[in-house]
Amino acid sequence: MSSANSSVVQEQRARKAALSSFVGAVVDWYDFLLYGIVAALIFKDQFFPSIGNNMGTLAALATFGVGFLFRPLGGIVFGHFGDKLGRKKMLVITVVLMGLSTVGIGLLPNFEMIGWWAPVLLVTLRALQGFAVGGEWGGAALMAVENAPKGKKAFYSSGVQVGFGVGLVLATGAVSLILHFFGEAAFADWAWRIPFIASIVLIAIAMWIRHGQDESQEFVEKVINSAQKPAKLPIIQAVTKHPKAFFYIIALRMTELLTMYLVTNFALNYSTNHLGMDKQFFLNITLMVGAISCISIPFFAWISDKIEHKTMCIWGGLIGALSAFPFFMALDAQNTWMIIVGAILLANIAHDMVVSVHQPIFTSLFGTEYRYSGAGVGYQVASIIGGGFTPMIAASLVIWADGSWHYVAIYLAIGCLLTAVVAAMMPKTQD
Repeated sequence: MSSANSSVVQEQRARKAALSSFVGAVVDWYDFLLYGIVAALIFKDQFFPSIGNNMGTLAALATFGVGFLFRPLGGIVFGHFGDKLGRKKMLVITVVLMGLSTVGIGLLPNFEMIGWWAPVLLVTLRALQGFAVGGEWGGAALMAVENAPKGKKAFYSSGVQVGFGVGLVLATGAVSLILHFFGEAAFADWAWRIPFIASIVLIAIAMWIRHGQDESQEFVEKVINSAQKPAKLPIIQAVTKHPKAFFYIIALRMTELLTMYLVTNFALNYSTNHLGMDKQFFLNITLMVGAISCISIPFFAWISDKIEHKTMCIWGGLIGALSAFPFFMALDAQNTWMIIVGAILLANIAHDMVVSVHQPIFTSLFGTEYRYSGAGVGYQVASIIGGGFTPMIAASLVIWADGSWHYVAIYLAIGCLLTAVVAAMMPKTQD
């Protein structure tokens, strides 16, 4: 095959891998984030009606965090078999498992119908969601990065994170439309189930695209066609050979996790329960930041391929830290325009800067033969530390401070500064 034809084939493979990773990410994040939005609005009344308002809120937000607890387990299991059998097979399983657990939540009887079995089953299905998404990111990121042309790793893999933005728009849009057409009473009673059950359409699309996907060429060349037998436990190999890599991943994800979940999940709960603001206002903000991210993430990724990937993490962390107090001051004052500006600074500038480069940075920290395990598990452990219980921790800080938001702002600022400092100290990872 001529070099020109080879280049065309590589480009086609890269685009196909990028599309598959993007679509799979949309499905998984739609399902995963939909839970957080609905939990913040009505799960307290549906599944925890008998334990008081504050405790019911904390319990509902805690179930959101349960999904994050099971993400590292998903990273270990899917990473293990992904490093041995290939990325493609695992990605098909993750999207099916995510879809089944999401539809199950939509069909689940509430506390009034089956008592305490309702929250038990809810937590079980949420755990399955976390397990599935735990295997999704690593595989999707690797398929995109390992097939991307040299010098374009961030841009071609940015679809994994754009999928988050599209999933966020679809999940928030679905809730907004149902509230608009059916009203709050019907939503709280039964209509909240519709977007969970409707996810089956997205699953079918993702399955169709992933069925025709090629295996990662880098995996085929360096693992399948290699004379060297792969390690029995790839995760052990990743931990022993690159222990610092896990610390880097956790630190670099703090800005991403704290900014997004405080703006889209905690602020929705805080503004409605403590400030009496309209639910639809923050749902609209979530729609806005999700839509903007579809443009901002590829843009920052394109720039980072031309400079240095970690530079984006430095600037994103600093902007997040500087925006923490102004955002909560605007929220407390119920200043609509300043809330919007603060949300964009946190969720579209700080957040989107750092996530635009996570795929090439994290995957470059590990060898091909144990990369799915290493990058995937590191990514999901960070999700527990900085993401899953962030809304509950923030709500607890507000209760502890008698309704004040100041400790939450400090929490956000410190996490963002950690990202900036560690990114500045870590070695260059470009290609």
